[in-house]
Amino acid sequence: EAAAFDEAAVEENKKRKMQAGGKTLHGGCPGSQSRRIERAEAAATAAAPVTSALRQWPVQIQLAPVNASYFDGANLLIAADCAAYAYGNFHQAFIRGKVTLIGCPKLDDVDYSEKLTEIIRRNDIKSLTIVRMEVPCCGGIEHAAVTALKNSGKFIPWQVVTISTDGRVVE
Repeated sequence: EAAAFDEAAVEENKKRKMQAGGKTLHGGCPGSQSRRIERAEAAATAAAPVTSALRQWPVQIQLAPVNASYFDGANLLIAADCAAYAYGNFHQAFIRGKVTLIGCPKLDDVDYSEKLTEIIRRNDIKSLTIVRMEVPCCGGIEHAAVTALKNSGKFIPWQVVTISTDGRVVE
């Protein structure tokens, strides 16, 4: 016997297809699926511009020197590239008071754990915060940072914060 026609399921599929720019979504990384995030516009104010909380340069994991003086005594932030764009208050909530390194495990074809191990091992790092996105491919940055911490032989406080694709802290 043939399965019953499910009109509601067909309509939901059409709605998802329209939200994806008319393309049917099949497989692949959920983080790569296109979608629009609707937000109410914030009222414009005459307040002073927000100041960057960045404390050093460069910020890319691959470009940062292992023995940079700014690592000594640092609270280290290792963040996924997308996190700062997804989370509106990123500088104030995460970068302030920390040395920041960023990377994308999906786009950078490299294992960050070796370099991060050396940074943690060779410097007096006080704490480690890892900020990642909720998408599965972003687990690579968490894995690299945790592996580096384990391989460094040091015991320092650490935490992982996960950001949703619509900009909320979920963990």
